[in-house]
Parts: sequence; C-alpha cells; structure tokens
Amino acid sequence: MADPTTQKSDPPLAADEVTMLRAFLDFYRATVRRQAEGLTPEQLATPLAPAIMTLGGMLKHLALVEESWFLRYLEGQELSEPWVGVDWDTDPDWEWHSAAADPPEELFALYDRAIAVANDCTDRALAKAGLDTPSVRPSRREGVPFTLRWILVHLIEEYARHAGHADLIRESIDGQVDL
Repeated sequence: MADPTTQKSDPPLAADEVTMLRAFLDFYRATVRRQAEGLTPEQLATPLAPAIMTLGGMLKHLALVEESWFLRYLEGQELSEPWVGVDWDTDPDWEWHSAAADPPEELFALYDRAIAVANDCTDRALAKAGLDTPSVRPSRREGVPFTLRWILVHLIEEYARHAGHADLIRESIDGQVDL
C-alpha cells in the first residue's frame, strides 16, 4: 500500500471561531480522503458487512453533502452534475450505490471539486455576515434559515461520524490503521 498523499494537520489548540471550525472540517476531510487513497477500484467498492457502505461510496456521498449544504442550502443554487440527473425517488442512496462503477480518479475529482465549491461558498458567506450568514433555503422542518455556523458544525459532525466508518472499512480491507 502506498502512503497516503493527503496531508493532515491537527486543528489548532487555540484560534478564533472561524479558524477553529474550518480547521476541524479540513481535518476530517483529510482523514476520510487518506483512508481512501492508494486503494484499487475493487477495494474502494468493498463494504464491511453487514453494511453496504464503501469508501468509494463515502467519497461520493460526502461530495453530495458538501454541495448540498453549501451550494444548494447556503447559496440557493441548483446542484450540478452528476446530481441533477439522478432519480432520487427510485434510489435515495444513489451516490452510495453508483460509486462502485466510478473509477477512483473520478471519485477523488468529484470529492475535491465539491470541497472547493464548499470553501468558495464559505468564503463568500464569511465576507457577507460571517458565521451568522443565513442560508437562502430554510429548514424544511422549521422553515427558518440555517446559519453558516450551523452548517459548518453539522458538516463536522457528518465527517466525524463517517471518519469512524472509514477507519473500520479501511482496516477490514488491508489492515491499515491510523492514516
């Protein structure tokens, strides 16, 4: 197994709120990416039974999560391909299922593009009203906007959960731990 190429830095012990939130999100983004690096297409499509979750599916899922929260909710824009042509009613977990057919370089490119889009959206929101910038699209449940702060914390939670899954899946594939 080749060493992961993605650098991972521990978040600072003391920083302003924006720096701290972004550092933790970047830490978990790098953690998940490192767990998927250096694997073959077959390994990226390998689940840890009894779950159907794979590292390739996780990359695609997190790309969707990034674009959904930052582009769609925060800025009110429509999603781009590959998301717009999907029949989500037929397969609500399409990103997880379809990833097995995607080459690793496409999965990583999709993931990296989504993070770049999310970072650009975050920069624009911080320039407007900082962490209190409201989302254009409101919560479906409560009908009120999310704040950029809420979205960042939610993404940290999403990534922390999936980073644990990624650790278990990777260890089951090739025994690698603590990447």
